[in-house]
Amino acid sequence: ESNLSTGKIYQTVIDRERMGDYLGKTVQVVPHISDAIQEWILRVAKAPVARFGAQKKETPEICILELGGTLGDIESMPFVEALRQLQLAVGYKNMCFVHVSLVPVLGSPAEQKTKPTQHSVAQMRQLGLTPDFIACRGIEPLEPSAKRKIAMFSSVPQNAIISIHDVSNIYRVPLMMMEQNFSSMLAHRLRIKPFYKENDSKKYSAYEQHDITGISKSHVIKEWTALADSVDEPDSECVIAMVGKYVDQGDAYLSVVKALTHSAIATKQRLKIEWIVASDLDIDDDSTTQEVHDDAWVRLKKSDGIVVPGGFGTRGFGGKVQAIKYARESKTPFLGICLGMQASVIEYCRNVLNRPNAHSSEFKEGLAEDIDDAIIFMPEGDRERMGGTMRLGLRETTLRKGSIARKYYGSENVQERHRHRYEVNPALVPDLEAAGLHFVGRNTDGSGERMEVIELDESTHPYFVASQFHPEFTSRPERPNPLFHGLLEASKIAAAKSE
Repeated sequence: ESNLSTGKIYQTVIDRERMGDYLGKTVQVVPHISDAIQEWILRVAKAPVARFGAQKKETPEICILELGGTLGDIESMPFVEALRQLQLAVGYKNMCFVHVSLVPVLGSPAEQKTKPTQHSVAQMRQLGLTPDFIACRGIEPLEPSAKRKIAMFSSVPQNAIISIHDVSNIYRVPLMMMEQNFSSMLAHRLRIKPFYKENDSKKYSAYEQHDITGISKSHVIKEWTALADSVDEPDSECVIAMVGKYVDQGDAYLSVVKALTHSAIATKQRLKIEWIVASDLDIDDDSTTQEVHDDAWVRLKKSDGIVVPGGFGTRGFGGKVQAIKYARESKTPFLGICLGMQASVIEYCRNVLNRPNAHSSEFKEGLAEDIDDAIIFMPEGDRERMGGTMRLGLRETTLRKGSIARKYYGSENVQERHRHRYEVNPALVPDLEAAGLHFVGRNTDGSGERMEVIELDESTHPYFVASQFHPEFTSRPERPNPLFHGLLEASKIAAAKSE
């Protein structure tokens, strides 16, 4: 719900038209698409959320919207128009705009250039939006002369031009904004406490008294400051090998990286990720060479922990299985996610149950039923359609008492998000459990029992855990996901032993 895309909006409008909601009218971008965007925003704005570090959900006072991309792009035009209309609908005092702009440094001697910001604000105004604040991104703090120039050409008060320069870690950015009195100005602009009863004509940027809202003294900011400080003051360094298929695509594993970062902060470690292309670990893969293969294995073996994340397709699958075998046999802390769990089950079938032909029916046909088909297609799945057929969203998993997963979650029942079409074949579970692979997390719904979490006993391996769900999606800076937290704790111990 919080991720609003063009496809979702267009599908909503098409469905309404097919249901006859528009009574035969011609469906247009304005008003039908723009109205649908506004309705979606207003609905999500009222959805209950939890405060920082809390579990209980409450109705929020403020909803933050991020309109991505660049002003003027054709893809974002319906959203820009919808936001223009939305401010008129809810009122000026109930909606403000923060424009984020880059202030590059060019020339010799180096000079901060404000022209890109001047032009982007002009473009914003042409589209009917007026910025209340301008957040200027740059390497160094914004110079007073640059602030004056931007204020002059944008008609935004100089105090409301906020410098977002490089800091030691990303968690210091909100603290940096508070130092520039952004919290007090924003509170006045939106008429929230302590300004919600005032009816003065004073402009929001005129409040120069620092932190009139008192937010800097709140437990939230104190905890956040402690979080930011801990990032800069780790006790040790930890190297985690990420064995994946899409390592050259930047943000493909961003959620996993963030989840690892959250747990590294909680365990007071400096995180270093060793990116390893899964296919490089498999010498039989045509895309690798002996030199690349050897280098990949050297880097894997130097790591303190291993993560095999989710993915689709056969490329690199053999390398993932080999990495999991190494993690199991060498007792290197390991976490598998989605396809990583499926690969773990296949590896165990091949090398412990002595079923060399074990595989996933996603990648190989004609497998011996209930012997070699370790991973099967979901019983309720649709093989004809690829889009919209995955098992998605929050599902409840029941964790076995005494398991590693139960210890870290601290609860019998947990809610985690899913994204898959294939799953472990339940018929193989008794043989696998008898051989030492424990299925400690299960989900029971109308289509039968599903395997959600596997692990090896702590007496045989310090941390070997994998899940069908995606634990990275529920990790937060102040509340790291338990499975990642367990991995980083075990990896910290492993790193200390290797020194």
